[in-house]
Amino acid sequence: MNATDTHALDTTAPAEAPVRFDTKIAVILREDLEPWQRLNVTAFLVSGLGTRVPEVIGEPYEDADGVPYLPMFRQPVLVFEGTKETLTSAHAKALSRVLPRAVFTSDLFATGHDGANRAAVRAVPTGELDLVGLAVYGPKNAVDKVIKGARMHP
Repeated sequence: MNATDTHALDTTAPAEAPVRFDTKIAVILREDLEPWQRLNVTAFLVSGLGTRVPEVIGEPYEDADGVPYLPMFRQPVLVFEGTKETLTSAHAKALSRVLPRAVFTSDLFATGHDGANRAAVRAVPTGELDLVGLAVYGPKNAVDKVIKGARMHP
């Protein structure tokens, strides 16, 4: 065994430093949603980011028995809440900064499939969307400006 081999056996090596991201994934939910709606809206919103922003997706997982699992986001998703006005403001800021974003409107609770969801959003002008959720991704400082006024979800 040489000197480089002994390092591999050293169990006292310091733990890895925490990873810092220069980007942020944030979801803002309207504060008056029911618990089931919050979960449903969050799941739908983040699925949109994963399909259009490939750099947010990490590598696939595998357990010790070699069973493969799908990849997930490579960084945390921060969930916030705010008023209807907070969401409207955040939406306008995300649009002005041209950040990748996904929206969920109140109309989507009454639809039953993906095609109906798209039709419901398409039927309403941008400024009149009744937003209940917004997901946004981008440089940390830009996303922080978008979500200003929202508070961390309890």
